[in-house]
Amino acid sequence: MPGNHFCRHFRRAQPGLRKKSMTESIRRQVETLRREIERHNRLYYVEARPEIADHDYDRLMQQLQQLEAAHPEYDTPDSPTHKVGDEPVEGFQQVTHRVPMISIENVYNIRETDSKKYDVIQFDEFVRRELEGTHPEYTIEYKIDGVALALVYEHGRLTRAITRGDGRAGDDVTHNARTIGGVPLRLTTDHPPPYLEVRGEAYIANSDFAHIRAEQERAGEPLFANPRNATAGALKTLDPKVCAKRRLRFFAHSLGYVEGFSCRTHMEYLAALRELGLPTTPRVAAFPDINALLEYAQELMDGLHELDFEVDGLVIKVNSFAQRERLGATSKAPRWVIAYKWERYEAVTRVKEIAVQVGKTGALTPVAHLEPVEIAGTTVSRASLHNRDEIARLGIRIGDHVVVEKAGKIIPHVVRVEEHRRDGSELEFAFPTQCPECQSEVVQDEGGVYIRCQNPSCPAQLRESLRFFASRQAMDIEGLGIKLIEQLTDQRLITRLPDLYRLKDRREELLALERMGEKSVDGLLAGVEASKQRPLWRLLVGLNIRHVGTSTAQILAKQFGTMETLLDQTEAALAEVHEVGPVIARSVYQFLHSPAGHETTEALKSQGLHQGEPVQAVDPATQKLLGKTIVVTGTLRNFSRDAIKELIHQQGGKASGSVSKKTNFVVAGEEAGSKLDKAKELGVKVLTEDEFLELLNSTQEPL
Repeated sequence: MPGNHFCRHFRRAQPGLRKKSMTESIRRQVETLRREIERHNRLYYVEARPEIADHDYDRLMQQLQQLEAAHPEYDTPDSPTHKVGDEPVEGFQQVTHRVPMISIENVYNIRETDSKKYDVIQFDEFVRRELEGTHPEYTIEYKIDGVALALVYEHGRLTRAITRGDGRAGDDVTHNARTIGGVPLRLTTDHPPPYLEVRGEAYIANSDFAHIRAEQERAGEPLFANPRNATAGALKTLDPKVCAKRRLRFFAHSLGYVEGFSCRTHMEYLAALRELGLPTTPRVAAFPDINALLEYAQELMDGLHELDFEVDGLVIKVNSFAQRERLGATSKAPRWVIAYKWERYEAVTRVKEIAVQVGKTGALTPVAHLEPVEIAGTTVSRASLHNRDEIARLGIRIGDHVVVEKAGKIIPHVVRVEEHRRDGSELEFAFPTQCPECQSEVVQDEGGVYIRCQNPSCPAQLRESLRFFASRQAMDIEGLGIKLIEQLTDQRLITRLPDLYRLKDRREELLALERMGEKSVDGLLAGVEASKQRPLWRLLVGLNIRHVGTSTAQILAKQFGTMETLLDQTEAALAEVHEVGPVIARSVYQFLHSPAGHETTEALKSQGLHQGEPVQAVDPATQKLLGKTIVVTGTLRNFSRDAIKELIHQQGGKASGSVSKKTNFVVAGEEAGSKLDKAKELGVKVLTEDEFLELLNSTQEPL
């Protein structure tokens, strides 16, 4: 065809253009592969939501390596292929830190009995005193037990990595840092700052450490003592290929010297780092006062078993960089941060068996029965494995030797499996497909990790429900312990929760139980009778509705007053309640309107349990914020964040966490951030704290 003839002639006549076209195609392939690999690195290390399997990732990397080998003109230092390690270096160069990497002060208690010792409360008192009445916001994060490392990016490219050393100068370990998982060789931005020093911790994950030790055992090599020592040794090796085999990772947590880069708070800084493609310490959160922070600190400690890395404490920081400047530093440590540390104790023992317990919500919890081992002065013979996913993450088998850790007063938990000690006799654990107590079907939570028995009459659920119902945080029934509960359920004196209030008619049968004399029976029945007058919120807690703890129960009781009013609410109405939201609302509604829930609440009502008091009518004229949506931002002089939210609620308003066109006004304190900018952008009225108080105290109509 004429057209084809013309094209053939054109190609013959233009060899340079053809070659240029092929060259451009290869360049595009290289860039596309790099972007794809960098995206997957970000998903894996920064966002913890990988999209592809390891072998698919390896295939992408191999394709890129082959292209770069065939076309070295496209092989650049920031290519992901250089993370596998270049040639060994001759030695380490000492580099002076542009901003010293000084240590932070450690405390070991929330409140010390010895007044001469520093503690968390004293730290808070010092900060507030030095800031002269300005309320500080604090952040809290895990203290990673790794090796401190400073990464320097110039115009978006990793140019240097330096160990802490003596704080003034450290070793240049750039050749090894380039192999660390989660350390990007170039930042994911088209407008990088001229100079950015990111500080954090290099570490080896517990799961990787177990594999490394198993490989050492097979090779007949000496075993590493712990992940931290292995990390330090990897960074100090001259051969980056050796470091690459150690599978180091990195968490960013602090700021060093910078040019052309600014943030107002620590939380803003961490968010900016994640946008740049750097992984940051997980579960960091900010709080308006030390008490709220300490509640979350307990959550972090309770979640230690979920971590695949070593921690040896929690780090508490002042969030505002401006306030940090005011607080300054001593010659030894900054004055705006402390490490709340605990002693870590661990031991190696063997898993004899794995049993499954059924909890009060029907959740099946696997428990490792261990050969008894002494840790921190106590004998440990059991450790919760929490859920099926945790067993898979640990790769634990019956017969395995495991490292069990007890940090401070934390419940012992399994850290990792000692894979190198396996001899082939270990047995994989099969998670049950039926309830081990009643043989009913079990179902995994939608979008969750827990597997639950679906039988509301399950004896195990009944026992645990009764124990929780009688606990001090719920109905506070004295004399009703687990041993007695087991007898009551075994003898079928109680087959469902409301039967507890029918025990007064079964006195003789109670007297026939083990260790139940006249005095014990009288005490039990008196405790049960007294519990009928407990406030409604305690009953809501005791009913063991998923997601409903003490705080939520009190909010619901205050909002609706009586059980009858609560039952009349739609799911949507429940979700509108401040601090309830759709998830809790769905759980409450489904429980109260389920056959089992409805039967239980009606039976308890018929037994004379207190059903609450009607909410007293409030004169709308006295509620200055009725129907208004208010956002509070910045630091206030007269209120904690929780206190002002409660005040807004009392005045009929809704305290929202984000600014939108529906926001009526914003209350802006000191160092107000992006929410204030958003309000100005949308034209939302902004009040100072004084103007807000003046509004509440005035006789004028509300805004």
